[in-house]
Amino acid sequence: MNPADNADFGLLSPASAGTAASRLTSDYQFIQAMLDVELEWVRVLAAAGYVDAGLIPAVEAASTAEQYDAASLAERAQGGGNPVIALLGDLRARVKESSPAAAAAIHKGATSQDILDSALLLMASRTLEVILADLKSAAAALAGLAETHRGTVTVARTLTQHSLPSTFGLKAANWLSGVGQAGVQLSEVAGRLPLQWGGAAGTMAALTAVAVKGAQNNTANNDGGALALAAQLAERLGLADPVAPWQTNRLPVTALAAALADVLAAAGKVANDVLLLSRPEFGELSEPRAEGRGVSSAMPQKQNPVLSVLIRSAALAAPGHLAQVQAAAAGAIDERPDGSWHLEWQALRQLLRLAGGAAAKLAELSAGLVVHADRMQENLAITGPLVVSEKIMATVAPLLDDGVPGTGKPKVQALVNESLSGGTPFAQLLRGAVPEDKLSDADLQALLDPAGYLGQSDELITRIIEHFSDWSQA
Repeated sequence: MNPADNADFGLLSPASAGTAASRLTSDYQFIQAMLDVELEWVRVLAAAGYVDAGLIPAVEAASTAEQYDAASLAERAQGGGNPVIALLGDLRARVKESSPAAAAAIHKGATSQDILDSALLLMASRTLEVILADLKSAAAALAGLAETHRGTVTVARTLTQHSLPSTFGLKAANWLSGVGQAGVQLSEVAGRLPLQWGGAAGTMAALTAVAVKGAQNNTANNDGGALALAAQLAERLGLADPVAPWQTNRLPVTALAAALADVLAAAGKVANDVLLLSRPEFGELSEPRAEGRGVSSAMPQKQNPVLSVLIRSAALAAPGHLAQVQAAAAGAIDERPDGSWHLEWQALRQLLRLAGGAAAKLAELSAGLVVHADRMQENLAITGPLVVSEKIMATVAPLLDDGVPGTGKPKVQALVNESLSGGTPFAQLLRGAVPEDKLSDADLQALLDPAGYLGQSDELITRIIEHFSDWSQA
């Protein structure tokens, strides 16, 4: 059999294939994370005096993932229901060749769930670093777009229709708001990913026995016991020290999954807007070009917005994986879940990959997005003065009520209806309906200017940029 048959190169996962997040969540990276947990635990025990420090080099020498056969481990994982048991057997066998005593020191006081859960979150922590870096790059680029296009007037669309004038700067700022909120939340979750270290049933009984024996034999130099040892391991791995083992409390995993799904939702919103506004009939935005990207196999004139397509595909996939993680948490029973625990592993990895792929593409999209302000003006002009009809109604209706409040609104509506029927231009109808002594030509022109009805757009842009500046520059 060809060994490559067992590999996943991402041919059917273009949203994440080839990204740093995909590489950091590969099977070999997970094997490495499990080995790192085992090795650091031996180091903790040695530092505390529970095992001979001279045994560490033998474990170190066997603690690189490339020494192990991932396909074989995956197949043998079926025997125990998880890959830790098979890897532990291979690790001990390899270490035993040079040091039987070192092999005996591995995994002391731990259980397979301790290793797998801690390794899973260790792998996640490493992956979140690159995801957050890309999100911050995207946020900085979106802030730049918002600043540059503060005064680029465009039309706001609600329920697919023209509504009021706005600015592209505010649209970019709103994108930033979503990306920033999701990024801040992911940063917070990343900072509290906890170690799982509870032993076979979450009581830390085996580790407590190790600590008690060491104290009785006066071989230990650590008087903090099992909890202190676990805290030291958490520090070495860069994970948080939890209040207690969380074997069947899967909320640390659901929190991470939810934060990743929010990243994908925020990125998806940007992609959705770009996909719409880059259609030829809109022509307001264009994705950055790159050699070979966006081409069609049959239609050479096409420039497909592939970055946005792939971001959108990732965003649409996220809810299913999130639901799987949450369902697994809801189905957890006893002191180690029977099947629901196993269900969450692949779903969480997929969320890491999808969020990583989307964040990388969002950073590139945001940095290179081309804005066609002229087309925005052309599209805004489709609705003409009626784009400020809200303002017109509030200003003109009182001028036409002839002293009877409320009677002016139907008159304005009638003018709007007549204009929409394809007759006389609305500005001309309005001029004929409102005496000049009540509304001068200059005031009428100002009333119909879309740029004069932007509300707090400029201030909102400033507030959003300032709110996320510290996070994006950290």
